[in-house]
Amino acid sequence: MKKICKNIAHLRHLRGLSQEALAEELGITRSRLSSWEEHRAAPPIDMLIELSDYFHISVDSLVKIDLTKVNDLRDLLKIGGNRILFPVMVDQDQNDLIELVPLKASAGYLDGYADAEFIEQLPRISLPYATHGKYRGFPIKGDSMPPLTEGAYVIGTYVEQLDDIKDGNTYIVLTQNDGLVYKRLYNTLDNTGTVQFHSDNKAYLPYEVKAEDIFEVWSFVCSINPTDVQVSDLIYTAIQDIQMKLGERELQAGKA
Repeated sequence: MKKICKNIAHLRHLRGLSQEALAEELGITRSRLSSWEEHRAAPPIDMLIELSDYFHISVDSLVKIDLTKVNDLRDLLKIGGNRILFPVMVDQDQNDLIELVPLKASAGYLDGYADAEFIEQLPRISLPYATHGKYRGFPIKGDSMPPLTEGAYVIGTYVEQLDDIKDGNTYIVLTQNDGLVYKRLYNTLDNTGTVQFHSDNKAYLPYEVKAEDIFEVWSFVCSINPTDVQVSDLIYTAIQDIQMKLGERELQAGKA
């Protein structure tokens, strides 16, 4: 309930509305609106729908996301007809922050990709050229896409529509059956309703995935490979520090 109440007050302030003005727009009393904002009551389902329509914010976002942490509410992106909020987080200098999905967390990404708390707990780094978009870093598993090997990271920018996939480019994709994969894609939606997944390692055969089984697509921006001598020491050190801290946290939790 706390997030809902905070969000209502936040959205009202963003619109420059008084409690009286918003209450009138919603057809309720000021005291009722005040009870929501002051955490004394929660709006019922019908009013959540009214608020969703009025502010053009999904009900799911009103309930699950702390909207005060969102840099720009226009960062509401669509995929598969469902509205999913991807807040672009910034540091104290207003630099965009990139979430990194640690290797151990990647196994749970299929269940957590739309869970606000899961995403909020991901570690973050900043890259100077990662601007004007939503970015996320994913760990590489296996040897299907050389020269990247286990332990490398791929930074991707979010792709809103499957139609935006460009033939032959590489993408990080979240699928129903395989979870996170990094592949070279070919858009065959018009002909077959599927996307073709190709590996650069010819030992792996191409395969097709139905559009409805694709949940997220991230277009390749850069890779961070531990064997690449040209990788920025600062960036890779940041990832190593995060992995070390996660390991220490797990060790402490095991001793508790």
